[in-house]
Amino acid sequence: MTSTSPFPAGTILGYPRIGPRRELKKAVEAFWAGTTTAAELEATAAGLRQATRDRLAALGLGRTDSAIPESFSFYDQMLDALCTVGAVPARFAGLLDADGRIDLAGYFTLARGEGESLPLEMTKWFDSNYHYLVPEIGPETEFSLSSDRIVREFEEARAAGFLTRPVIVGPVTFLLLSKPSDEAPAGFEPLDRLDDLIPVYATLLQRLADAGADWVQLDEPGLVSESVPVPRAEALTAVQWAYGTLGHLAQRPAIFVAAPYGSLDDALPVLAAAPIEAIGLDLVRGALPAAVPGLEGKTLVAGVIDGHNIWRGDLADAFAHLDEVSVLSPRVAVSTSTSLQHVPHTVTDESALGADLVSWLAFADEKVGQVATLARGLADGREAIDAELDAATRALAARRIAPGVRDGAVRARAAALTADDFTRGEYADRLAAQETALALPFLPTTTIGSFPQTGEIRRARARFLTGVLDADEYRDLMRAEIARVVDLQEEIGLDVLVHGEPERNDMVQYFAENLDGFAVTENGWVQSYGSRCTRPSILWGDVSRPKPITVEWSTYTQGLTAKPVKGMLTGPVTILAWSFVRDDQPLGETARQVALALRDEIADLEAAGIGIVQVDEPALRELLPLKKAGHADYLDWSVGSFRLATAGVLDATQIHTHLCYSEFGVVIDAIRNLDADVTSIEAARSRMEVVADIQANGFDHGIGPGVYDIHSPRVPSVAELTELLDRAVAAIPVGQVWVNPDCGLKTRGYAETVESLTNMIEATRIVRARLAERVPARA
Repeated sequence: MTSTSPFPAGTILGYPRIGPRRELKKAVEAFWAGTTTAAELEATAAGLRQATRDRLAALGLGRTDSAIPESFSFYDQMLDALCTVGAVPARFAGLLDADGRIDLAGYFTLARGEGESLPLEMTKWFDSNYHYLVPEIGPETEFSLSSDRIVREFEEARAAGFLTRPVIVGPVTFLLLSKPSDEAPAGFEPLDRLDDLIPVYATLLQRLADAGADWVQLDEPGLVSESVPVPRAEALTAVQWAYGTLGHLAQRPAIFVAAPYGSLDDALPVLAAAPIEAIGLDLVRGALPAAVPGLEGKTLVAGVIDGHNIWRGDLADAFAHLDEVSVLSPRVAVSTSTSLQHVPHTVTDESALGADLVSWLAFADEKVGQVATLARGLADGREAIDAELDAATRALAARRIAPGVRDGAVRARAAALTADDFTRGEYADRLAAQETALALPFLPTTTIGSFPQTGEIRRARARFLTGVLDADEYRDLMRAEIARVVDLQEEIGLDVLVHGEPERNDMVQYFAENLDGFAVTENGWVQSYGSRCTRPSILWGDVSRPKPITVEWSTYTQGLTAKPVKGMLTGPVTILAWSFVRDDQPLGETARQVALALRDEIADLEAAGIGIVQVDEPALRELLPLKKAGHADYLDWSVGSFRLATAGVLDATQIHTHLCYSEFGVVIDAIRNLDADVTSIEAARSRMEVVADIQANGFDHGIGPGVYDIHSPRVPSVAELTELLDRAVAAIPVGQVWVNPDCGLKTRGYAETVESLTNMIEATRIVRARLAERVPARA
C-alpha cells in the first residue's frame, strides 16, 4: 500500500556530497590511481553519508520523518540513474556482469572512458556550473533494475536509526536530458522509450516500499526548462502518463516530485492532477503559481531558501511566501529551492572573511538552519521565530550601506558608456591586418590556455601564500615553469603559444583576488563534475581593477619566443557564472563593471606588445535562462559585456574566446555577435556534432572545434584526431579552422598531455598535407 506518513515540515532537496575537506574527491582519485581498493572507497563513502545524516539532524532536520534526503553520488546523479535502470551504451557492454550489473570500476569507466571507448558526453546541468553525464538511449537500449544501490543506501541509513528520503532523477527528465545513441534511427528521441522505462521505476519504488521507505523524491527539473528536444505537449503527455502509472502502484512510497531551477508553468496542472502526494515549487527562480484543480490535495514543498547562491537572504520575505502558498493548499512544507550541492558546506569554516561579509552569507549548513527556523515558524507561528527574522533583516540593511558595495567612480564610468564603446571595426579589415601581423599557417594550432598544474606548482603557491617564499622567489619559480612550458610547446610544434598559467589557482579566483569587490574562500569547495571541485569567489561589491593583473606574465613569455603568445583572461559572463554574485542589482549591471576592468587589462596587454588576447567565456550558454522569455535580455547584456571588454583594441590585435558545453546551435547568433576573431569550442566528446550546427547556421569568423577531450585521461590516437579534423574541414571553410583541445589542460598530467598534443600536431600535419593543393599559403 502507499505510504500515508505526512511530509516533513522542513527539508532540503539535496546536500553537498564531496565532504567538508573534499574527502570523496581524494578517495575517488586514490581509487583511480590504484592506491586504494573499491572496498576502502565504499567505506569512505559510507562514512561521509553517515556524517551527513548526523550533521543534518544536528542542524534541525528530523531523523525519522523523511526530512533528510539520501542524495549521495560517487560521481553524478544522471550516471547513477543510468546505472540504476541499466542503460549502459553498447560499447561498454563488456563492463557488465552476467546479471547485467556494473561494478564501481565500470561505473567510473562510463564517465572517463577507456582505450578506444569514449566516455559519455558531459554538459551543464540547467543554469548551474555543475556538469552531468549524458545517457545514450536508443531502440536497442535494454532497461532493467540493474543497480539496487539506492535501496541499499536507504537500508544503511535505517540501520543507523534514520528514516531518510531516497532521491533519484525522475524518468521524464532522465529521458529529456539523454541523447539518441549512435544506433538510433533519424528522428528518434529518447523520450520515445518512456513506456519501457516506467516499469523499471515501478520496480524500484516497490523495492523501496518493501525496505520501509515512506517517501521518495523524483527530481524533474526538465519540466521547468523550455530548452528540451521535444515539443512541450509531448513532454506534458509523458509526465501525465509516467506519474499516472507510478502513482497508481499498489505498493510504493509516497511520491514527492521536485522541480527546481524555475517555474513549472503548464506542467503544474498535470502534476496536480496526477496521483502523487507532494510537489516542489522553486519560489526563488519561479513565481508563486495560481491555483489549479487538484493542488489543494497535495503537499506543496515551497522552495523559499535559495539553494543556488550563498546570500543569507530575507527570511521575513521567505516566511511571507509560505503564507501565500498556504492559500493553494493546507499542507505546506518549507525547503531549499534546489539541491545544496551548488554551495559550500559551511561559512563557519572561513576564518579569513571579514565579519561583515560573514553576516551576509549562508552556505549549506546555514541554509539548513534557515529551513529549520521557517519550519518552526510554520508549526508554532511567526512570533516563535521573530528574533531570527529580525536578525536577517538587520544583516540585509547593514549590507546595503556597507563601504565598497557601491563605488561612485565605478558607477559614473558605466553610466558614461556610448554605443561606440561596444563596437570594433569590420571583420574583413581586422582579418587582413591580423594575417599580416601574425603570419600563421592554415589550420593554426594552439591550446586553450592552462597547462598541467603539478604538485610542485601547487606547493610553491602554498609556500608563497604562507610566507615561506617571498615575492621574488615565487616569481622566479613561476618564470622557470613558464620557460619550461614554452620550450615544450616549441618542441611539440604549436603555432600560437600560451604561458601555461602556473601562477593561477583557478581561472576565476585568480582575477577575483586581483579585483576590488571580490572575496575568496578557504574551504568554499563545490563540485563541478566528478572529482573536480572549484571554490567560487564571492562578488559582493562594485568591481574595479586597481592595477594590471596578467601583463607581467604575458610579456615575460613573449620575450622567450618568436611565435605569438596569447594573453589569457576570463570573460565577464564566466566570472559571474562561476562566482557567487551579489543579488542586489541586475546581473547585466555587474557584468558591465567586470567588463570595464577587463577592458583596461586588454589595453595594457596590447600596449605591451601582445598581439593575441583570449577572453574565455565557457559559461555563456550556462547562464541562458531556461525560459525563452528571458533570452533576449540575457543575450543583450552578456554579449554586450564581452564586446565592451574587447572592443577597444586595434584591428591587428586578434581577439579569441573559448566556449565549452555550449550547444553551439542554441546560441549561434549570440556567439556570432560576440564578434571575436576566433572562437574555440568543445567538440571532441560529442564527436564533432557541433560542426553540423556551424555548417547549417553559417559562421564566417575563425573557429576551433576541439579535437582532444581533456576531461578524460585517455590519449586520443593520431587516427582519431585526424578523423575529427577531417570532419571539421569537410563542414567549415579551411581558412577559418583552428586546431586545439576542447579546454584547458590544468587537470591533466604531463605525460598524457605531451602525447596527446604531439598526436594533435601530427594529425594537423596529415590534414594540412592533404589540403595543401587547394589552400593558398598565408605567409
